[in-house]
Amino acid sequence: MAAHHHKKNSAFHSSAPENIRRRRIVSIVTLIAIAAVFSLIAYFVGWPLVRQFRESPETFRAYVKSHGPLGPLMMMGIIAMQVIVAIIPGEPFELGAGFVFGWFQGTVWCLLGSAAASALVYLAVRKWGVKLVEAFFPREIILRYSLLQNEKKLDLLVFILFLIPGTPKDLLTYLVGLTPMKLHTFLILTTIARIPSVVSSAMTGNFAQNERWLAAVITYGVTLIISVICIIWYRRISKKEKEQTDE
Repeated sequence: MAAHHHKKNSAFHSSAPENIRRRRIVSIVTLIAIAAVFSLIAYFVGWPLVRQFRESPETFRAYVKSHGPLGPLMMMGIIAMQVIVAIIPGEPFELGAGFVFGWFQGTVWCLLGSAAASALVYLAVRKWGVKLVEAFFPREIILRYSLLQNEKKLDLLVFILFLIPGTPKDLLTYLVGLTPMKLHTFLILTTIARIPSVVSSAMTGNFAQNERWLAAVITYGVTLIISVICIIWYRRISKKEKEQTDE
């Protein structure tokens, strides 16, 4: 009989409260406050920026450029905000980074902003556990990625999932905090894995700014091929893991 890789009482599942009632109340209030703050940031800052870029990329470019040397820091802050406030889509900002700074600098600022935010999210989840994750994501969505409980294949699975363009990387960033993965390992793996997706978005934004539409289409085509390969790879691993746990 194959070994069962999944722990019955894992960090992905809420456990019975062990602390005194006062600490539990403080924890709940803190989580509600965090969720409220993130929601306000998304509503008043995140979505207006997304709309601004979609409606007028040139206006967005002028807005960021108007901050001079602080422009790159502002771009990193926007990317970091998008990762932390997981309901804000990230691709428009990656396109915007390429549109404003060019594909290379745009990629650098996006990766640095994502790494900084990922570290903050990781540490926060380490502090508050699955309760923090559940404050932003439904339980059924969390359990879709319960394969991350497989410690033997954890590094490979995280790398593949972050390599696939279009996967919910913000959700995954929160979930990794529930696993045994070390912070430095997490940041190295995910930063490398994000490169193809971020580069393709930044290059597309840069090509659009120069009206090189054919190059933009080719870039997205290559990204699509990478996505399909990674999805097939991940599904094979998932199928194999399911077969082993069913034995």
